[in-house]
Amino acid sequence: MYQRIFGLVLLVASVALSITAWNYQAPFSYEPVGPRAYPVLLLALIGLGAIYLLLKPATASALSAEPPMDRHVLRKVAGCVLVLVIYATLFEPLGFIPASVLFGIAMARLYDGSWRISLITGTAVAIGLYLLFDKVLDVPLPLGILSALEN
Repeated sequence: MYQRIFGLVLLVASVALSITAWNYQAPFSYEPVGPRAYPVLLLALIGLGAIYLLLKPATASALSAEPPMDRHVLRKVAGCVLVLVIYATLFEPLGFIPASVLFGIAMARLYDGSWRISLITGTAVAIGLYLLFDKVLDVPLPLGILSALEN
């Protein structure tokens, strides 16, 4: 039941935010797809996930598999929020790649990933996302401390 309520709230929020994002007009164009493409696409994916939460059939095994909202879960949620705030703070000064590597490692460790796998995954995802956004989608991202590597 909580998942369906969460799905409904998420769907309403994503529709409202999509309407707001759709009407956004930047005074200048700094990327080929425009400033509204990324939030609208992201909100569409969130909306699809919310619809899935609303329509998926409830099973007895799903109800028993859901972890209780205890102190351990709440610590992980608080840790996730803290890591996101730190990531947002370090994004500009450090640049996308270093901040994203630190974010990936912290999130993997928060959810019990080994140090080795966390380092590999955090680095690979950060570099892969940078190449996707900068080279494929032509969306400029800050390099920060790695700005000497720019051509």
